[in-house]
Amino acid sequence: MAAMTGLERGPAVPPVRRAAGRPRVWRAVVFVLATAYFLVPLGASFWYTVHTPTTGVSFAPYGELVTADGFARSLALSLGLAAATIVLVLLLALPAMLAVRLFAPRLRPVMEVLCTLPLVVPPITFVAGLGTSLRVGTDVLAPTPFWGTLVAIQDPGFPVVLVLAYVVLVLPFVYRSLDAGLRTMDVRTLVEAGRNLGASWPYVLFRVIVPNLRSALASASFLTLALVLGEYTVASLLGYEPFAVWIVTVSGSKGQLSVAVSILSLLLIWMLLLAVSSVFGREKKK
Repeated sequence: MAAMTGLERGPAVPPVRRAAGRPRVWRAVVFVLATAYFLVPLGASFWYTVHTPTTGVSFAPYGELVTADGFARSLALSLGLAAATIVLVLLLALPAMLAVRLFAPRLRPVMEVLCTLPLVVPPITFVAGLGTSLRVGTDVLAPTPFWGTLVAIQDPGFPVVLVLAYVVLVLPFVYRSLDAGLRTMDVRTLVEAGRNLGASWPYVLFRVIVPNLRSALASASFLTLALVLGEYTVASLLGYEPFAVWIVTVSGSKGQLSVAVSILSLLLIWMLLLAVSSVFGREKKK
């Protein structure tokens, strides 16, 4: 056959064998570097809170957290603001995104631009405009019945104006999370099937759409929680003292206490994220 075709079979070339252990080595190196990147600063901060050159190792800063002036009040305020922000931003974003997908798909680029617009506005510019609007609104609305509403939303006990500001700041992250969740499901088919079976719009939203968006809703909620707990600029310039502002205030006189509070808040958020991840992982397996 080789003589007929004029082709001669050359010596067999042995196949190139890839090192089986090389990908594992690179994964291990990347994992070690990423772990060191996160844990080394955290460990250094923890060592700063428990060690002093004069007294040595002491966990007194963590014991002072319970009795620190303003700790419980500021933490409760931040958690309340976070809960209100999560509820409000989801009630605004999810129905609007569903309405655009079902009835006006051509408006999706417009909605995407509007929802991501806060990313290009610096927070200092945003809060400056917000403060100016509140001052001008107080003068303009003083003779009207709406003046009481404007004063009520600025109540230091629970400043609703911060909730409105946080909704704007967190809207791009919530939009991306919900958009990623909606892309994984056929929204139109699910809605039409539910409506054809006689379900109302609220029933379709809360019993058909929301269960399929649990992961996206959890992601959006924890992004909102992390932003509200760590936001400083808007609250400080408007004159309120949630958790992040309280940490900065305490850091002027008690540096170890402020770092200890930061570490505990970070660990709390990590624990919540791990708990939600494990819960949704079990649901996917089931």
